[in-house]
Amino acid sequence: MYANSSPIHSAQSGVHDQLAATVAKHAAHTFQKPVSAYNQRAFDDSIAAWRAAGSLPLILDAGCGVGLSTMHLAAQYPDHFVIGVDQSADRVGRNTLWPGAAPLPDNFLRIRADLVDYWRLLLAAGIFPARHYLLYPNPWPKIGQLSRRWHGHPVFPDIAALGGILECRSNWQIYVEECASALGQLSGKEVGCEVYQPTLPITPFESKYLASGHQLWRCQVSLGEPRVLQDPREPGRPAGTFQTT
Repeated sequence: MYANSSPIHSAQSGVHDQLAATVAKHAAHTFQKPVSAYNQRAFDDSIAAWRAAGSLPLILDAGCGVGLSTMHLAAQYPDHFVIGVDQSADRVGRNTLWPGAAPLPDNFLRIRADLVDYWRLLLAAGIFPARHYLLYPNPWPKIGQLSRRWHGHPVFPDIAALGGILECRSNWQIYVEECASALGQLSGKEVGCEVYQPTLPITPFESKYLASGHQLWRCQVSLGEPRVLQDPREPGRPAGTFQTT
C-alpha cells in the first residue's frame, strides 16, 4: 500500500501565470469570512493546552492528518509545543499506533479545525508559531484550481504574516515553486525550491511517495517577526479581529 502512488499529472507546466496577481489581490483585501463557533472552540481548547504546558515556543503542523508528523516534530523539538490541525474529525480522532513511538511525547496535541479560521485566530490573538509546516497539502493540480492551493487562497497573506520559519513540502515541484514565489512576493525575501530527501519520513504521504519513487520538493524561509495586518476599512484596527458565528 506504500508504493502505489501515481505521479501528479497536470496541464500546467510552470508557476501559474495568475499567481502574482492573485497574491497581490489577496494581500490588498482583508479576508472577512466569519469564524465558525466550532473552530473558535477548537482554537480556545488548543491554546489552553499550550498555555498549560508553559507556553513553550509553538510549532504549527497545518493539515496534520492522523498526526504522525505532529508526533515526529514534537520528538524533534522537545523544547517546543506542537499543535497539529486537520479538518477531518476521522483523521484527528484516529487511535493510531505508530511503530517505535512509545512513549509518545507529551508536548503535542491534535485538534480538529478548519485551518482558514485557525490561522486567522492565531493572528488575531497575537500568537505566533516559531515554526510552521505545510506538509504535502492537496496539490489541486488542474490549471483552474489555483484558488484551492494554499498560496492562491485569500488566507495566505495571514499565513505569511504569522512570521517564524515556514516550510512547505510536496511531491509536485510546481506547488513548491508557487508557494516559494508567493512567500517571496509577500515577504520580500528570496525563497527557493529545492529537492528534498528526508533521512526519516515523518508523514504517511512522505513515506508513500518515497516508496513510490517520487521526487520530493521543499521550500523553507524564515519570515522573521510577525506582521499585524491592518483592516483597510478601519485604519488602526488589526485585520485579524473577527466576528464569530
